[in-house]
Amino acid sequence: MSAPGDIPRPELPRVEGDAFSGIHVPLIERYLDRLPFAVGDPLVSLQEGSTPLLRAPVISALVGANVRLKLEGANPTGSFKDRGMTCAVSAAVRDGAKAVICASTGNTAASAAAYAARAGITCAVIVPDGKIAQGKLAQTLVHGARVIALEGNFDQALTLVRELTSSHPIVLVNSVNEFRVEGQKTAAFEIHEGLEGGCETLCIPVGNAGNITSYWRGFQEVGVAPRMLGYQAEGAAPLVEGRIVDHPETVASAIRIGNPVRWEDAMAAARDSRGAIRSVNDAEILSAFRLLASREGMFCEPASAASVAGLLKYGAEGAEQIVCVLTGRGLKDPETAIANNDGRVINCPVEIGAIEEAVLGDP
Repeated sequence: MSAPGDIPRPELPRVEGDAFSGIHVPLIERYLDRLPFAVGDPLVSLQEGSTPLLRAPVISALVGANVRLKLEGANPTGSFKDRGMTCAVSAAVRDGAKAVICASTGNTAASAAAYAARAGITCAVIVPDGKIAQGKLAQTLVHGARVIALEGNFDQALTLVRELTSSHPIVLVNSVNEFRVEGQKTAAFEIHEGLEGGCETLCIPVGNAGNITSYWRGFQEVGVAPRMLGYQAEGAAPLVEGRIVDHPETVASAIRIGNPVRWEDAMAAARDSRGAIRSVNDAEILSAFRLLASREGMFCEPASAASVAGLLKYGAEGAEQIVCVLTGRGLKDPETAIANNDGRVINCPVEIGAIEEAVLGDP
């Protein structure tokens, strides 16, 4: 695999000793003392991290607690994956890699493609054929990645990718890569700083289980232990059922995974934090998805809504300060948004009477 075209590889900035000279500080610079990087290392960054921690008044009222939403869709490619990808790709470039690869349900592919493009190296992704949201596929293609559609599911794709990277000089950037976990743990640092250590419960979607693993690592490093509550989709809930799910199915494509690579780490995070891994069904996910958009003004992808669906289903359970992680923005999956919305587009002729009826009449 070679770098695309004849365009020269860009000169990457280097990690500096002090804060990065920009308005938005990339997370490697911001948390350099807590990450496996040093001054002078190459920095492949799109200025990720520092995402908002938004109050959720409607959800707070429903569960009787102070609920905030960690908006990871505010990262450059629209998902939390950028936190880990800046670290994984920076480390790959530092080690001389010319190519990276991943298996993906969509968000990892989009992020890997963007950071590889930034670094001037080649990216290949393997996705389940027909099981990737169009928004994510569009991102991956436009960034120039080589996309392989596998006639199988994510778990089979990851198995093949791991086999491929064991015999070829290509860096695997799925969450089995420790640099991914290191980057993603910075979200826990931000929550700890934003709430001055006051987060009692964290609600988070669980697919490949790298994110819950990362948050727990981050919280441990700053010396706090909020209760970790992970939520899987009912049709793709191997951690809940205690067995591999051979054919995972859910509307929440980002967590449609039947054999999480961070299985043991996720279970340890739940156990050691006095938390749990639970399931929510597709109807509950879509209900939370619509509530977030229509009442909180937050358009997230369906998998993100699993964190809120779980909180609404099981309640605050005595916690007063709760954070729900919204892992990706809604434009990642426009088809699901349109198919699961009660609204409609009103066709109208160019006449004021018709416009008045459309605007002011009964819905």
